[in-house]
Amino acid sequence: MIIDTLQNAPKYFSAHPLFAKAFEYISQTDIENAADGKADISDGLKAIYSNAPGKTIEVSLAKFECHNKNIDIQLCISGFETIGWKPREKCETPNGDYNAEKDVQFFNDTPDTFFQLRDGQFAIFFPEDVHAPMIGEGTIKKLVIKVKI
Repeated sequence: MIIDTLQNAPKYFSAHPLFAKAFEYISQTDIENAADGKADISDGLKAIYSNAPGKTIEVSLAKFECHNKNIDIQLCISGFETIGWKPREKCETPNGDYNAEKDVQFFNDTPDTFFQLRDGQFAIFFPEDVHAPMIGEGTIKKLVIKVKI
């Protein structure tokens, strides 16, 4: 997992061949005024915008998730978001089977740590990062970029 600000994004371009293009999309798009929904950026990159009320810890943990075929770049556009995290290798209780169509595996485990994102801060979740996003109060506007592995 990586947590940082948009100003430092170039430091991570070498971590995946599509990261530079993903962050270029962010810098060249009016993300603050983007409508909710999904958009294809390019081959291997998809954007998902949401503007929704924050969730309780319990509601978010019901979908404590990770992915096998995608990396998530989760950017807080506005608001204050708390995210739970735990390394996948420490998760012991799957919540159902892996859903290949939606590329998601849920767990019934408890996060090892919680952290916050504010405007212009992002987290990158690799397949080994189980995460519970959107915890908070008030409205959280965010962008998730799915990066195909």
